[in-house]
Amino acid sequence: MEGSDTMTDQSTTYPARDDFGAQVSRAGIVGIFAALVLIYFWFGGMKFTQYEAKGLESFVGPSFVIGWMYDVFSLRGFSIFLGILEIAIGLLIAGRLVSPKLSVAGGLFSCGLFLTTISFMLTTEGVFAPEELTFPAISVMPGQFLLKDFGLLAASVLVVGESLSAIARQRGA
Repeated sequence: MEGSDTMTDQSTTYPARDDFGAQVSRAGIVGIFAALVLIYFWFGGMKFTQYEAKGLESFVGPSFVIGWMYDVFSLRGFSIFLGILEIAIGLLIAGRLVSPKLSVAGGLFSCGLFLTTISFMLTTEGVFAPEELTFPAISVMPGQFLLKDFGLLAASVLVVGESLSAIARQRGA
């Protein structure tokens, strides 16, 4: 398509390859994938420490979503289980290099994990700032710490969407 600003692949329109904005967007997508993999490997690895196991207790214990897991696992056992899960999610997202189907699975698991951690905002003591401040004021810890998970959830949704688009492009090729 000479002289065209876009390339059409089935019903989806993609910016031309020489479009600088498209190149920056693609770099951003790669960055999101890499950042999530790094976060999952690093956080997952930390879950094998007693320090991290203790740090989870105030979030997980009162949770209506996963608090029951302390009935199944010890404090340390749950942390190790979560570490294995997080590293597996990181591997699945990194699996985009092999197959977008792997990163779809990783992205979906990641969405589930971040929806769970966002739910901690409702059950963790100290999320909202002291009475002298009014809504929407939240504490630095744990409030702002948990609030960042909205961004990580959005990044996870992007992983799923980009991976599904890659699958569709493969089928159309």
